[in-house]
Amino acid sequence: MSITNDEQLIGMQKVSEAVAYTLKAMTDYAKPGMTTKDLDEYGAKILEDFGAKSAPYLTYGFPGWTCISVDNEFCHGIPTDQRILKEGDLINIDVSAELDGYWADNGNSFIIGEDIHGHQKLVDASKDILLKAIDNIKGGVKIADIGFLMETEARKRGLKVIKNLGGHGVGRSLHEEPNELLNYKNRFDTRRFKKNSVVAMETFISTSSNLAVELNDGWTMVGNKGGYMAQHEHTIMITDGKPIILTQMNGILN
Repeated sequence: MSITNDEQLIGMQKVSEAVAYTLKAMTDYAKPGMTTKDLDEYGAKILEDFGAKSAPYLTYGFPGWTCISVDNEFCHGIPTDQRILKEGDLINIDVSAELDGYWADNGNSFIIGEDIHGHQKLVDASKDILLKAIDNIKGGVKIADIGFLMETEARKRGLKVIKNLGGHGVGRSLHEEPNELLNYKNRFDTRRFKKNSVVAMETFISTSSNLAVELNDGWTMVGNKGGYMAQHEHTIMITDGKPIILTQMNGILN
């Protein structure tokens, strides 16, 4: 969406606070021994306290309130009482919601407990790349140039980007134009970021794969060549200068 008045800005700030607070609380709450369903229900209660509704459930009928993906699961993981978190797991939580007609989205990959499997390098790379991308976005900048920056930064670290996942516009629904804010340079994409528009910028940084493929459950995605992926996501409002990070309070880049 494009923000044109104070009422819209306040609406986006409120829903962004709800998803950011929920993501931070879930990140802090996640511990070895709990199930992903336990974690999801904890997040659902926080969203409910804000008066917010789960966006993936509302939009797609997703079988959970938040997406929780563990280890080789790249994204859209279904919370379940069968998946028990273990020390050293790489986990991704993606929280998106609707509140009073406004929608926001954010995500965080992190390690449960101690980094006994050496995932921190991947997590840190994803954070660094998202921060660098956001710092370079303003009205008039080519969308493809930000994609080029993200892939270049991943390659410098010996990592790959997932080419069939991307960020997206957000605000009056979960996914809006501009869609396909990719992590690489699409040379046919001549679009530019527009001042006052709201987008969900996200990384999809991988150790081995360059595509995400869907499992038989119809939701969970894994890598076409295996390995692991980290994702970090902020909802931002584009300006003439540095973007306003609406989901800043989730603390994912701290």
